[in-house]
Amino acid sequence: MNKIPVLLLCLLLAAASSAQKISYRMSFPNAVHHEAHIELNASGIPLKPAIFRMSRSSPGRYATHEFGKNVYDVTATDGTGKPVTVNRIDGEVYEVPHHNGKVTVSYTLYGNYADGTYAGIDPESIHLNMPAAFMWMKGMDDAPIEISFEIPKDNKGVIATQLVPTSNPRVFTAPGLQYFMDSPTKIGDLIMRQWTVSNPDGKTFTVRVALEANATDQQADELAAKVKKVVAEAMAVYGEFPNYDHGTYTFIASANPYVYGDGMEHRNSTMISSSFFNVNRLPAVFAHEYFHNWNVERIRPKTLEPFNFEKSNMSHELWFAEGFTQYYGELLLARAGLNDEKNYLQILAGLISTKQNTPGARFYSPVDASNHAVYVDAAVSIDRNNYANMFSSYYTYGAAIALALDLELQTRYGKTLDAYMRAMWKRFGKPEIPYTIPGMQEVLASVSDPKFAADFFSKYITGHEPIDYASLLAKAGYELKKAQEGRATAGINATTNQQGKFVISSNTVRGTAAYEAGLDINDELLKADDTNLKSSSDLTNYLQNKKPGDALTITYKHRNTDKTTTLVLKEQNFQVLADIQTVSPAMKKIRDTWFTSNVK
Repeated sequence: MNKIPVLLLCLLLAAASSAQKISYRMSFPNAVHHEAHIELNASGIPLKPAIFRMSRSSPGRYATHEFGKNVYDVTATDGTGKPVTVNRIDGEVYEVPHHNGKVTVSYTLYGNYADGTYAGIDPESIHLNMPAAFMWMKGMDDAPIEISFEIPKDNKGVIATQLVPTSNPRVFTAPGLQYFMDSPTKIGDLIMRQWTVSNPDGKTFTVRVALEANATDQQADELAAKVKKVVAEAMAVYGEFPNYDHGTYTFIASANPYVYGDGMEHRNSTMISSSFFNVNRLPAVFAHEYFHNWNVERIRPKTLEPFNFEKSNMSHELWFAEGFTQYYGELLLARAGLNDEKNYLQILAGLISTKQNTPGARFYSPVDASNHAVYVDAAVSIDRNNYANMFSSYYTYGAAIALALDLELQTRYGKTLDAYMRAMWKRFGKPEIPYTIPGMQEVLASVSDPKFAADFFSKYITGHEPIDYASLLAKAGYELKKAQEGRATAGINATTNQQGKFVISSNTVRGTAAYEAGLDINDELLKADDTNLKSSSDLTNYLQNKKPGDALTITYKHRNTDKTTTLVLKEQNFQVLADIQTVSPAMKKIRDTWFTSNVK
């Protein structure tokens, strides 16, 4: 083979690649009706059909979304401004078959759902999750990107984003598609607060809160002060901040009636939205999303790499990426003094209830729950599902596993869960090496021992064995008690419909009295023994003097056929945590890991 032509070919390909560039121009001629005009300019592209498309997934989300539905009026021109043919070849995919190496695709975007996933366009507030707004060209993932904004005159023009600023305050850049799509942007009347943080090596970063809310300066200061405590506690878990790409981390927070509740983590920022401003409740969202700086943005499962914008990535590890983050979100608040003991124990009791009482956690593993995220993470469908009997949220399920592991490490090895998170950071997060479940088990073995790690993963991660929380919590000086001991329940959720019929309104849950009696959704309840049932109060009143184990004859109508069944009442399983009489030094040591600041 002649090596000189090959070398020349490589040089030509490199030159062509370096000449590739993507630029966007976004304007808002009809913002009052939630429309934006977007021009995508692609240059240096190969002389073959060019494919442009909208995304169907978004960083921070795990299900498929149809962002292409809000794009229309698509046209294209070549480098001379001459109109060229653009064909819609799939719902969200457009082809320009002929061009001269440069194509400008123009389109209208409709955005009227401001949260972490979608876009919201209003003259006073521009709210952008990038995959919901920007078409992109296939094959140019590594091309540098520039975006300019022509801001509506009614907009205050304060911009918050992790995009790279330029000398022009309305022009920003990104090194490529992955970074661009991971860079939410807010433009409007934003209250800015910021402070400097530093790593042990002396490197400093700026942390910013960009707040869109009807808040006073004092309220903004109070929120920033609480977030500052959360940031410090999160850093204390790992011992250092991530190396933010451009020296800045930004909380983009909207707390007003014009947005929808959400929180979406990104590499150097997070998009938080709440329909109300509450300086005491907002820090919980900040804590969760900020912990993602490490856990999922950099301690990142291999199943999410590379991120696929054409469909959702199925992941095995969301019980860790989201569930352990859920656990730490509340723990950081407790350590920072923003969550008192009583409230924190109620939260822990709720996590325990998830593992002990929901079929999704009793009969399926955390890996199973994670796999199902492609259908549940804000995904849209109209048919009924059976999640009550086969799925538990990987957030709460994973947090319940985190609680168990925290207590196991403390009582067996004298270490907190922090030791595991720090080891995961050093092994996978800091060098940004995607992890797998076997790798996670190896890291756990390094902070415990190989047998414990293998047993824990086989029983509780790839398996779904029950966890003895009562014994674990007793070592922290807490007793796990039934909230309503001796109270009977039928396991029925029913409402009176518009026709006056008393109908079961949701799937009956596996293990409940109603499920075992063969009752299910849409069955019409007629009688409990000889008592007529017309409403929830009728059923509640009848059960008031009943005990667990009592048998009732239920008369009901299924598909217009009268039937009877025997329903045996069960005891309610919801639990609470209560103090024991005497707390030993060993018990206090565990409690201190929850309620004492780690900030040096």
